[in-house]
Amino acid sequence: MTHTAYVHRVINLLDPAGDTLLNLDHDEAVRRVASGDPAAIDRIDGHFAILAQVGRSVHMARSIGRPMRYFLAKRAEGPCLIVAERIDQLRDRLAAEGLDDQFHPSYTRMVPAHHLVKIELVGCPDPNPDYQRFFTPTRNQLPTDLDQIGAAYIGRMAEACSRWLDRIDPREPLGVMFSGGIDSGAVLIVLQHLLLARGQAPTRLKAFTLSAGERSADAEQARDFLRQTGLEMLGEVLDCETERLDWRQAIRVIEDYKPLDVQAATMMLASCRLIRERYPDWKYLVDGDGGDENLKDYPIEENPELTIRSVLNNLMLYQEGWGVHAIKHSLVHSGGQSRGQVRSFAPAQACGFQTFSPFTLPRVIEVAEAIPFIELTEWDHQRLYALKGEVVSRGVKQITGVEMPIFQKRRFQHGAVDEPAFDRLFPTAEREYRAEFLRAWN
Repeated sequence: MTHTAYVHRVINLLDPAGDTLLNLDHDEAVRRVASGDPAAIDRIDGHFAILAQVGRSVHMARSIGRPMRYFLAKRAEGPCLIVAERIDQLRDRLAAEGLDDQFHPSYTRMVPAHHLVKIELVGCPDPNPDYQRFFTPTRNQLPTDLDQIGAAYIGRMAEACSRWLDRIDPREPLGVMFSGGIDSGAVLIVLQHLLLARGQAPTRLKAFTLSAGERSADAEQARDFLRQTGLEMLGEVLDCETERLDWRQAIRVIEDYKPLDVQAATMMLASCRLIRERYPDWKYLVDGDGGDENLKDYPIEENPELTIRSVLNNLMLYQEGWGVHAIKHSLVHSGGQSRGQVRSFAPAQACGFQTFSPFTLPRVIEVAEAIPFIELTEWDHQRLYALKGEVVSRGVKQITGVEMPIFQKRRFQHGAVDEPAFDRLFPTAEREYRAEFLRAWN
């Protein structure tokens, strides 16, 4: 009796330059992923998506800040695993291999953030991937003192920004995607503080604010924020005609259909295109993504699936969704911000920018999860929503000495354009976004 000798292939389309590693080099990061030791992978600090092959076993791990997708194709001689950032990259490589008849977007998979995914390339039938969490922050470890919480949270974010600056040519300008809100405001003030401490001109920074149509609440808010903090010289408004806001194109860029993510991506794509037109050589953009998730600052009442108890009792619910073993976890898109971060990453990448989102880093999330939310809020919605402004403003004051103004929370897509224009631009039903997503693959 003879046995077929299966020949497996692994095609890794991930560019190592896309990782932002803050504490080690790429070779060491790959060794840690290859080890299969969750504790070793947890010590990788930064944004990353890393594959390591160990014989017939493939190990994959990523942080929130960089997507990582894969497709397992069938060949007579053995399985072929293709790994990339984007679904269309998987499709195009399958076509190049003569395997495009196997492609459908629903057959692609996203590596969930903060998990080591192991796949055994052993032929048919293919075993399910094995998921091991490598990042498990300890919850409720901080005291209830808001000054202490703020200093720990913003202090950790500032440390991450400082290590990121260490890796960048000091001649490179830095753009902050800026609405004047809590998170982008904190990022701008912290970066300005760090540049001054290094003896560098803060004018290396620019705060970019999108203003679409006749009125932008974000543009007004951004001007007010910069005036109150004495940073008016850093502001630049990106005036945009509403005709340039194309949600259909945004769906093709982010390869997703969730309405809120598509709407935000539409604004991000318009912003990045305008910056690229004005500054052909600009490279780095920084944003405040992850701040809402870290401080659990979303209106629970708008989501019938959530209660304040589910939000406060579940580890990293907003970052990861219900978890990789939950029925509602999407294998194609992952969950929570692990899925939604593409709304910023992909538009910036499509326009040739490198992004940095300090609030999404595991070491920063670690501090946020240590906040005793239940004790501080006693299950009260309004106290939860007010907590973020208190924590961040106190932290910014202690770390930088700057009194930061706090404005009412507003989503990117609602602040960049007025309500009548928004209603004209975007469908209300999710099925229209889903239909457009499917049309993109025809």
